[in-house]
Parts: sequence; C-alpha cells; structure tokens
Amino acid sequence: MFKDPILNELAKKYGPHKFENRTEFLYEELIESIIGQQLSGKAADTIYNRFLDLYNKDGEHLKRNGKITKRFPKPKELINTDIEKLRSAGMSYSKAQYIKNVAQAFLDGSIDIKRLEKMSDEEVIKELTKIKGVGKWTAEMILIFVMQREDVFSIGDAGLRKAIKILYKLEKEKEILELVNTWSPNKSLACWYLWKSLDNAPIVSE
Repeated sequence: MFKDPILNELAKKYGPHKFENRTEFLYEELIESIIGQQLSGKAADTIYNRFLDLYNKDGEHLKRNGKITKRFPKPKELINTDIEKLRSAGMSYSKAQYIKNVAQAFLDGSIDIKRLEKMSDEEVIKELTKIKGVGKWTAEMILIFVMQREDVFSIGDAGLRKAIKILYKLEKEKEILELVNTWSPNKSLACWYLWKSLDNAPIVSE
C-alpha cells in the first residue's frame, strides 16, 4: 500500500480503513468541529449535546442513516438564537459567534456544497477559511473526515507531528513535509494510521 515500511507496519497492525463521505452534512460538521476546538473529546461531546438540546424538546428525536439523533437547527434558526442562550450550553462567546458565522455562510450561499465538491483541496481550504472561526486545521479535518479527500496532510496537527517525531525522529517542518510527500496519493490514510499509533483523535494546533 505504502512505499514506507513504517506505515505498512501500522497498516498491518490496525487493518484497513475507509473514510466516509459526509459532505451533505458539511454545515453540521463545521459547527460541531468549531464547538469542539481545543477541548477534550468528552468536554466537546458534552457541550455539543447541550447545544443540540437547545433545539430539541424532551424525548424528541430523528432517525438519520438508521441511527437515532437529535434535530439540528437550520441556519436561520441558529442565526436568530440569542448569543447568551448559546453560551448557556457551555461555549465561549467567540465560539457562539463563530457558529453563527457558519450558519450565515450557508444561508446567504457563500458556502455551496455542490460548488465545493468541484474544487481542489486548496480551493476548499481557501473558501472555508473565509468564515471567521474556521481555521486551516479545521478545513483540513473537513477535507479528510467529511469530504473524503484522499491526499491531505495537516502540518498544524500536534498529534501528527508527535507521531512523526516518535516514529521517524523528525521535527523540522521541511523534513516532515519531504517525508509526507512520499505518501501521496494516500496522505489522508497515512494521517489516520499516525493518529492510531498514538491512540489519539486529531489535535488542533492553529
């Protein structure tokens, strides 16, 4: 699979992996990503669920992809939600404003999924980072985990850099990028194996 023997060993250890295309849920995924920025998984999940509870009555639920889930607010509904109400879910003022920015981008058509799907990775990053609150790392995670792009590496992810330091003894950005380029066209899968080697989720370092 890889020319890199270290990655091949990781692939043998952790088995095959295929990313799911979730581009149709880009709006929801961006908001969840912002809410979870620089938080532990448990804390992020708690605040995200409190956020959803703002828009769900007791016992209300939907079925999506065969799974029971909570209703997600439409962009206009989110924009019209008072900032203090959003903050009551546990998020900061800035995050509350950032998720409103995402909602506004979808409402006014600044972000159009069909248009994004036709763009290159760099073009997608450029479009998404126009939204205040969406940094390059977030856009890269969207490319990998939502848009199923196969050749993405996030130099700003602390987990990836830690794994490379442990496995390859490399720390300088130039050397890391030279190594990463040898993983094309499967950089995204390489990232997954590196994260698995740490038993870690992606770690933002923007």
